[in-house]
Amino acid sequence: MRPQKSQRSPTKNPKPVKKKSNHTSFEVRVRGMHYDPTFVSPRDREEVFTWLKTLNPIWEERFSKNNPPPQGQPNRSLLRPVYWLGNWQFACLDYYHPPQGIENRCVRAEPYPKVLARWVFEIEQLVRNIYPAADIPQRWRLNTCLINFYGTRIDPITGKREDSARVGEHKDFEPGPVASVSFGERALIQFVSSSRIGTRDGVVFQQWLDDSALQIFGGSRWKRETFHRVQRVENKLKTLLPPQIENFETRRINFTFRYVPEEHIVRYCNLPAPQAEDVSQYMQQLGTHSSFFKEELDARPGSSETLHP
Repeated sequence: MRPQKSQRSPTKNPKPVKKKSNHTSFEVRVRGMHYDPTFVSPRDREEVFTWLKTLNPIWEERFSKNNPPPQGQPNRSLLRPVYWLGNWQFACLDYYHPPQGIENRCVRAEPYPKVLARWVFEIEQLVRNIYPAADIPQRWRLNTCLINFYGTRIDPITGKREDSARVGEHKDFEPGPVASVSFGERALIQFVSSSRIGTRDGVVFQQWLDDSALQIFGGSRWKRETFHRVQRVENKLKTLLPPQIENFETRRINFTFRYVPEEHIVRYCNLPAPQAEDVSQYMQQLGTHSSFFKEELDARPGSSETLHP
């Protein structure tokens, strides 16, 4: 059956959420954390929402032909559509996980638009001012960005709605501080002292992330000793965010900026055959809407033969 579009269209550049903020001294109270509830200006917010309308996020499967799921387990899609900038860490390539998981994990992707480049410049300066040198790798810069779209998934056949606005416990293994910028509904991020994924040893810190807010976390405490998760996303505003995604209604968007050493980023044309085969369908999808990915496909012989405009 042909996928159905949401009954509602994204609100035209939704207005910023009015905040009830008491976080102005946050970075003083919690070492290794920084929180700015009004980081994004109204002008930048308008610009980034206009840019978001040009994106075509994709749904990824966790596993693939050459990276199958554990025996007895089915393949599964991610909980939400995603888009990456700088380099794309396809789920079926197992993400970036140093020191062992570094080769053929990060595929060159589109550069940042101007508005994100301005944010990154400001955030990098801020990090170098507030974090000790020991927490910042020598060549650290925020050269990769994961854009997560949180909301409600709609079954194209039954119309059943499933709220998938959450992220389970995980760590960001990229070296150095991590920064995130949020839009839309508030989200509750929790840092937990689980000894391993799936256990519940306790929440050691939690923070509501507001619309247009910046959060930075770094240092051993928050990068290596704890997991973090998005426990829930509010659903009070009833406002849809761009872009329009088939069978999905977005109520929160998060940009997560991280660092991957340049020597660990590979072009699609240089991926070994098994990895290239596993991500070819995604590259084809991306290439139908992005001139960058179309050119990357063309650079690998035979990879764009099935690409249609």
